[in-house]
Amino acid sequence: MTERGLVLVTGGSGYVAGFCIARLIAEGWNVRTTVRSLSRQDEVRRTLSKISTPGDKLTFVAADLNVDGGWAEAVAGCDFVQHVASPLPSRNPRDDDELVRPARDGALRVLAAARQAGVKRVVMTASTAAIAYGHGSRSKPFTEADWSDETNRADTSAYERSKTIAERAAWAWIKEHGGGLELTTINPGAVLGPVLGRDYSASIDIVKKLLDGSLPGLPRFGWPLVDVRDVADLHYRAMLDPRAAGERFLAAGDFYWMRDIARTLKTRLPALARRVPTRGLPDWLLRVLALFDPVVRERLFELGKERPVSAAKAKTTLGWAPRSNDDAIVATAESLVAEGLI
Repeated sequence: MTERGLVLVTGGSGYVAGFCIARLIAEGWNVRTTVRSLSRQDEVRRTLSKISTPGDKLTFVAADLNVDGGWAEAVAGCDFVQHVASPLPSRNPRDDDELVRPARDGALRVLAAARQAGVKRVVMTASTAAIAYGHGSRSKPFTEADWSDETNRADTSAYERSKTIAERAAWAWIKEHGGGLELTTINPGAVLGPVLGRDYSASIDIVKKLLDGSLPGLPRFGWPLVDVRDVADLHYRAMLDPRAAGERFLAAGDFYWMRDIARTLKTRLPALARRVPTRGLPDWLLRVLALFDPVVRERLFELGKERPVSAAKAKTTLGWAPRSNDDAIVATAESLVAEGLI
């Protein structure tokens, strides 16, 4: 295939970034990716080899969201940037700034370097966390016109606040300083799909904990779901389509409660789902468990809240056609077993 140009994908060791890189290489692009340390090059290549054959079409540069150094080198000669790197903790930090600073300042570093280098468009990975939080539960789907209320600390965690602040800052920077640089943001839901190793989205733990029997029941938690391959596909479409410039796009399917995920596992993969619970976990019991489990305690604000979203804009504007939630769940479970993680 004829080479089509050079794209920077930030955060090359990350779960979503790996699939973005594989898609770009399959389409004939050269890819440069950032890692915080070049010592991870071989590891990233080994992981990518499960879905791609990068060869000399993939190169690496050291860059960190927290520092200025490396970003000018990272974007030099690039036609496009897919800014996927962002901090995602397994636990709430003690101080919001631990997440807000790298998410916001890192995005602004990438945008400034991209403008200086003459990049055409930056496609930034945002999140439904920047759209559907701070407003409680609602039955009407959220759309790209909505923004999370990061001032509502009773219905957000540091993660939702960081994603909202970072995306708002990116749009404000483009308006004031962007010049000819275009920005598009992609807002995925809970990202599932095939895992390639131990570096995967925190959302994968939803399926993993159901399969390994570590949950005594099904708490009333839920999320709009999306397959990682479809997130990469939407990044690619948004990078090239002229209609995507200056737009946000939700990347998510139906809202699934944990009981829906459990049902899919039991129905589609009965042999693997023997330890998946079938009974609900009462809210009062979850609150007791939260006294001893800080991870549960940090997410209690989500208990019983339904936050559906609509991806109609991505489908009608960019022709996005994602897999079903059930297919994403099955792919997640099968790959966890294949990788020896269950």
